[in-house]
Amino acid sequence: MASLVRLGVALKAGGRLFGSAVRKQPGVRHSGGHTEPRYRQLTDVPKANVIRAELIGGLMWFWILWHFWHQPSEVFGHFPYPDPDEWTDEELGIPAEDEE
Repeated sequence: MASLVRLGVALKAGGRLFGSAVRKQPGVRHSGGHTEPRYRQLTDVPKANVIRAELIGGLMWFWILWHFWHQPSEVFGHFPYPDPDEWTDEELGIPAEDEE
């Protein structure tokens, strides 16, 4: 009698373990709360998303312009730019006037 109970428990557990793979029904896909697509129409964007996007974009431009103002050498280089008026014709590759 005890062996039949154990066999029944084992079969029940095995049925739960392997039966779910056989009886698998397709689940409903929840796509994270996205709105339904509409053909050639703009989707309704929640106002909170617009505010977050504007805030992040504003912080990004603040960061960029702050570093342009306070560390311009990081962008434009650490050395002074050469003065093109001091370059000779030879350095620029211009042939001399007496040569033809």
